[in-house]
Formats: sequence, C-alpha cells, structure tokens
Amino acid sequence: MTGRQTGQRTVAETARTSVSRLRSDGSSTDGTADAKRRYGNRPTMKDVAARAGVGLKTVSRVVNGEPGVTPDTERRVQEAIEALGFRRNDSARVLRKGRTASIGLVLEDLADPFYGPLSRAVEEVARAHGALLINGSSAEDPDREQELVLALCARRVDGLVIIPAADDHRYLEPEIAAGVATVFVDRPPGRIDADVVLSDSFGGARDGVAHLIAHGHRRIGFIGDQPRIHTAIERLRGYRAAMADAEIEVDESWVSLGPTDPERVRHAAEAMLTGASPVTAVFAGNNRVTVTVVRVIAARTRPVALVGFDDIELADLLSPGVTVVAQDAAQLGRTAAERLFRQLDGASDAPELIELPTRLITRGSGEVPPAG
Repeated sequence: MTGRQTGQRTVAETARTSVSRLRSDGSSTDGTADAKRRYGNRPTMKDVAARAGVGLKTVSRVVNGEPGVTPDTERRVQEAIEALGFRRNDSARVLRKGRTASIGLVLEDLADPFYGPLSRAVEEVARAHGALLINGSSAEDPDREQELVLALCARRVDGLVIIPAADDHRYLEPEIAAGVATVFVDRPPGRIDADVVLSDSFGGARDGVAHLIAHGHRRIGFIGDQPRIHTAIERLRGYRAAMADAEIEVDESWVSLGPTDPERVRHAAEAMLTGASPVTAVFAGNNRVTVTVVRVIAARTRPVALVGFDDIELADLLSPGVTVVAQDAAQLGRTAAERLFRQLDGASDAPELIELPTRLITRGSGEVPPAG
C-alpha cells in the first residue's frame, strides 16, 4: 500500500470515528456540539427545561428573576443554562414593553478619527441607561444614510443619533411621529425640526483666521470640505468674517471647497502657494485637509503658517507643532446622547439647537510670520 493510500484511509477512518462519536441528542461524546447546534440553531427555554427536568414556566421565572422557584430547582435550571449556553431572546420582551433598549448612531465615516471619541461618548451614555449602541456609516452618501436609518428603525431601535449627510430628512417624520427619539449632531437636519448639537464652526474659524491676521498675514488661503456640507459653509463664513473685520479683500483664488481626498487638497494647496502673489498662510477646514496641507508645507522651503480646524493626532510632536481650532468631539456625542435619553424618558421640550464652543490651541504653525 502506498503512502498516499495510507493517508486517504486515515482520513476516512477519522471521519467515521467523528461521526460515531456524535450522540442522537446533537452533542458529541467529547462534549462538543455538532455544527448544526453550534451555528444558528440556538438552545431555547424548552431545551433548558428538558435538561433541568422542569416545566417551561419554571425556566421563564428563573430567566426573568421572578419569585416562586426553590433554591434547588433554580440551581438545576442555572446549571442547564450554563451547560447549553442559553441566552434569553429579548424579542418577546420588546413586543410586551415597546422598547428594545437599543439606539442607533449614524456616522459620516467610521474611519475618521474625529468620530472615535464622539462614538465612545454616545456608547458610554447608552450603557449608563442600560442600552446597546448600534452604529454604521453613511459614507457621506444621502441615499445610504436614509437606507441605514430606516434599517435601524425597522429593527425597532428606541432612538437615533445622526451625523447627517442628506439635506432633506422628511423621510424621518413618520418614524419620529411613531416615537423614535432623534437627535442630530455636528450638522443640522434638513427640512424638519429636531434637536441638534453643534460646535461653533463659524466662531472657531473666525478666531483661527483672526489669529493668523494678528501674526501679520494678509494673504490667507482657505481649503474646506464640499459646499453642500453645513460645517464647511459655516467655517468659510467665519473665514470671510475675519478677513472682513480686518478690511482684507479676499481673492477668490485663495478659496477652495471640495472633496477632502489628498489629491484634491494637495492640488488646491500647491495652487495657492505658487504664482506671483502666493498666500503666506492657510486655514484648513477640517482634520483631513490639515494632514494633507502639513505634507505640502513640509515639502516647501518657504515657511507657511497653518491653522487647522479639528485637532489631529501627533499635532504637538511635529516641528512646528500644528495650531488648531479644537472642538470637543466627546462632549458633542455626550450632549447629543443625553438629549436623546431625555426624550426617551418622556421630556416634551421643543426641539433645541445646542452650540458648543471651540478652543484655539497654539503650537507654532499658526505663529509663523509671513515670509519676507
């Protein structure tokens, strides 16, 4: 017999041995569950009752912490629950109580560092209220946002915290009327009244640009996000206000709005920094823009001042450190979640706009004087 034949027979014998070790009750002789039990066919209260030798109502009482069960019986039920890996199915409780103890969080981009602390803060508030957080990303696509929001509603979440991508949220009116608590964060909703929690994008941008002006700059570029996004427009408005306050006329070649992908931002920055009358400073409209502008400036010999909106990781370790207008992402998330649970607890307040302040953090890049 060849080595290959020996190997084939060994595999066959192993398979027969494995099959023979399975019991008729769906478990194996070595205590492991079969594939059918392990994947998808979860143990039920009937399975627990059968294993513990008690009635279904007794199991229900133990699972739900109800009285009327002797200590010995409760022990047998708990041992059966542990042996089978039983977990309570909350679907029936949802139907009885009308609440799922879950909320949805719809973000713009799960990969954006800005949303990490925001999401964590929402989760912490939800956990304090005994609720589960389910989140997803719209990828800045209005259609995807609507699809995700309605999918969460179909799964009967109690409330929603939304960073909106769409500019028309009337699709949510039936859900809100049906009792789904809803709070928007970072950007306001479109064409509906709802609670919204924002950072002061206008004031923060105005302060950041005024800081550059105070350090001698008059030719200041602005690179921001897409013009349909509320925060991009508010930050551009703050830029223009600071320039107007200093009686500086804005050359429109100094302003660039659009997608924040590195190629687009790099092209915009290089265009502003070249030519007969280049800008001496740049105000970056968000963290993604700031990262790309830092790279563009690092490749140039002439010093350029920079202030970015949103803090970035390692900003204090660069040389010079990056001066930023920082917003408190965690406080945004915490405030929005607390507002959401106020609604769920029965508060009947009128929709409110809550605006949180920003903070200018000076580290060096915003204090670079204009090149001579």
